[in-house]
Amino acid sequence: MKFISTRSGNAGSEFSLSEALELGLAPDGGLFVPQALPRLATQQLEIDAGFSRVAARVLAPFFANDSLVSHLPAICEEAFDFPVLLKRFDDHASILELFHGPTLAFKDFGARFLAAVMARMQGRGEKNILVATSGDTGGAVAAAFHAAHAGRRGFRVSVLFPLGKVASRQQHQLTAWGGNVQAFAVKGSFDDCQRIVKEAFADRDFPRRETLTSANSINIGRLLPQMAYYIYAAEKYFRESGKTANVIIPAGNLGNAMGAFYAKEMGAPIGKIGLATNANRPIPDFFQSGRWQPQPSIPTLANAMDVGNPSNIERLFHLYSAKDAANDVANNAAAHAGGTDLAGAAHAILRRFSFSRSVADEEIRKEIRRAFEHEKVILCPHTATASYLYRHLPNDLRPLGWILVATAHPAKFETIVEPLIGQAVDVPRALTEILQRQESFKIIEPDLASFRSAFERSLEVLQ
Repeated sequence: MKFISTRSGNAGSEFSLSEALELGLAPDGGLFVPQALPRLATQQLEIDAGFSRVAARVLAPFFANDSLVSHLPAICEEAFDFPVLLKRFDDHASILELFHGPTLAFKDFGARFLAAVMARMQGRGEKNILVATSGDTGGAVAAAFHAAHAGRRGFRVSVLFPLGKVASRQQHQLTAWGGNVQAFAVKGSFDDCQRIVKEAFADRDFPRRETLTSANSINIGRLLPQMAYYIYAAEKYFRESGKTANVIIPAGNLGNAMGAFYAKEMGAPIGKIGLATNANRPIPDFFQSGRWQPQPSIPTLANAMDVGNPSNIERLFHLYSAKDAANDVANNAAAHAGGTDLAGAAHAILRRFSFSRSVADEEIRKEIRRAFEHEKVILCPHTATASYLYRHLPNDLRPLGWILVATAHPAKFETIVEPLIGQAVDVPRALTEILQRQESFKIIEPDLASFRSAFERSLEVLQ
C-alpha cells in the first residue's frame, strides 16, 4: 500500500505508510491519502472476536509491505483496550458510544493507535509532536504519548488550544500532564491553532524542524482506526437488524466523518451519511450550494466542533472528485485558497447519499433535555447535534435504520449538561484522576513567531 498527497494526485510521489505517519503532512502541503482503497468482504469479519481483532484485519491492507506489518496485531491490542458499544436508542436507531477510552472521547482511538505505531518505528529518534485542538484531540494525544507509558521516551508533545474556548474539564485534560507534554493557550480560535501548526511544518527554519510530526487528523494514522470502527459498527448493526446502517456523525474538522466515508468505499454496509454541525456552517453551506467557502469559526456549546475551515475537506474532495474523473488537484489547491466552486465533481456525488445540517446552541440544549426525558440517555453537546439531526429526518427516512455517533462522555461538559437534566453526571475514574493534577500552560499570541519563541523555551526546559 502506497500513500499520495491530496494535492499531487496519482502522478505525484508515493510514500510508504511509515513515511506518511512520520511526516504527518505531505511535502507539498497536502494530506496523505491511500493511493487506492482496498475492498473488504465485511461479512467474513469475526465481529464477535472484539474490536481490536477486527481492526487488525481491516487495517492489514494498509500495512502491507511496510516494516510495521508484523506489529499490527500488538498495536491494535495495545491501542484498543476499551469497549466499543452499540446500544439501542429508539425503534429505528442505535447509538455508537466511542467515549470509553482513557480521555472519554472518540479521539482516543486515533491518538492511542498513532502512539502505539510510532513507538514501534525503527530508528525514529527524537520526535516533537505538534497538535492543535478544539477540545478533545489534545487531551487524547497527551494521554497517549505521555512519558508514563512504556515506549514513549523521545517523544515531546506540544498542544495548542484556544484560550477560554474549551470546557473546564477538557482544559484540565490538556494542561495537567507535565513531563514531556507542554500546553500552549492561543489568544484566538481553533482555526488559529491549526494554522500555526501548519505554518510550523511549512517553515524550514522552525526549531527542530526535522523532528516535527503531527498528531492531528491531518496525520493518516489518526484516520485509519476510525475507518475500522465504522466497518465494525456497520457490520454489527447489519447482522443484528438486517438493515444497512445509515450514520449521523457530529462533524467539525471532518476527521471522524472521513472514517465513515472511507469505510463506505471499502465495502462496509453503510447507506446514507449525515453530518451534524453546530452553528459553524461551512459544511452545510457546501452541501446546499456546492461551493466551498471557509468561514471564521464562532464559539458554541459543542466546542470541539468549532471549526470554520476543516482540514479534512481536502480528503473528502480528493476521494469523490477523483471518482468523477475531475481535476482533483486543481480542486484541492483552489479549495485550500478558499471560495472554490465544486458544484460538479465532489458535490454531485456526495449529494446522492450524504447531507448536512447546522444545529444552534438552543437546539442543542433542547435536545439534551429531550433525550434524557424520553430515551433516558445523557448526551454531550456534540452528540446532541446528531440526535437532533436524526429527529428531524423526513418521516420516510427514519425507519431505514440509523447509527448515531456519540463522540464524547457527557461528564466532560457538566456545566452544560447537568442544569439541563437536573442531576449530576457520574464522573469516570480516568477523568477524576486527571482533575486532581495541577494545570500548567503558556499563553501565546495567535501567530507563528509567538509559538516559535515559546516552543524554543519549552525545549530548554525539557532538556
